[in-house]
Amino acid sequence: QMQLAESGGGLVQSGGSLRLTCAASRRTFSSLTMGWFRQAPGKEREFVAAISWNSAWTYYTDSVKGRFTISRDNAKNTVYLQMNNLKPEDTAVYYCNAGLTNIATPALKEGDYWGQGTQVTVSS
Repeated sequence: QMQLAESGGGLVQSGGSLRLTCAASRRTFSSLTMGWFRQAPGKEREFVAAISWNSAWTYYTDSVKGRFTISRDNAKNTVYLQMNNLKPEDTAVYYCNAGLTNIATPALKEGDYWGQGTQVTVSS
């Protein structure tokens, strides 16, 4: 069983930045593709970004390309999401996910492990 713990959310003005952190409890973290999802009030959860186990590739949903950057540090069992130029439509609870597959396809499959989520609120 793997536990994930997100942190770094908060309230920020439009155009501001936040850095989310997801800490994993198991060393097997380093072999897994990691991702971030988000869920806004009244909406379904959506994919935001993913990174391969060795950071060889990253993938983003179109709405965050050029503004968000996903990265990881396998020595610290941690994945990050740097969010710049935030917009009110980025307001959501952000979740860390471990072991997602079929990235960049309609058959994206979420991994089995989720964090508790961290709230990001962007004011206009």
